[in-house]
Amino acid sequence: MLRFQGVDVFFGRAQILFGISFGLQAGEAAVLLGRNGAGKSTTLKSAIGLVSPASGSIEFLGRRIDGLAAWEIARLGLGYVPEERRIFGDLSVRENLEVGRLAPHPGSEPWTERRLFELFPPLAPLARRRALHLSGGEQQMLAIARTLMGNPRCLLLDEPTEGLAPIVVQQLGAALQKLKREGMALLLSEQNLNFAAPIADRAHIIEKGFVRYSGTLAELAADDAVRSAYLAL
Repeated sequence: MLRFQGVDVFFGRAQILFGISFGLQAGEAAVLLGRNGAGKSTTLKSAIGLVSPASGSIEFLGRRIDGLAAWEIARLGLGYVPEERRIFGDLSVRENLEVGRLAPHPGSEPWTERRLFELFPPLAPLARRRALHLSGGEQQMLAIARTLMGNPRCLLLDEPTEGLAPIVVQQLGAALQKLKREGMALLLSEQNLNFAAPIADRAHIIEKGFVRYSGTLAELAADDAVRSAYLAL
């Protein structure tokens, strides 16, 4: 479904990503792990078109998307939830959802307000509240829900648990597991391995812009040396 092949990214003269290569299958969940500044967010931004690879290729559903504008990539069915959330604070929850609406793809069940409130029950009684007055966890739920209104086939999430209370992290984890069961492909950038483990099938560890490890979550859990080298604080 989504494939990175030899992707290099520069910011000015500084190289941020070095030959990033991995793939994500339909219905699969994968997590990008690594310390702050490793290149996880840049990897996601290169997929959605917010940064342009200097070399290499990115394919989505068999089509090259590197070089396309972000809105073109979104219309192909790749959804992105940024770390900053970027909801519209002066708009209500319902209005934020309407902003994200895109036509569904043939053969797929469209996302509706009803479905989203079933996925994120805390948002239902807040439909008319301005997003500015939501808690951090509610804003994160809204950011994901707004992206789902675009009816994506694959969802990219950048540090979805950053700064959230444990109970909200549990709620988000349950929602993402439900999305995966329904066939949504997921790619997370995350530092919280405990959060990612019940969701992700595979892990890719990025360190200083290189993919240093790729394997299943079970393989990673059994490899103390890798976790110590790349994930320990």
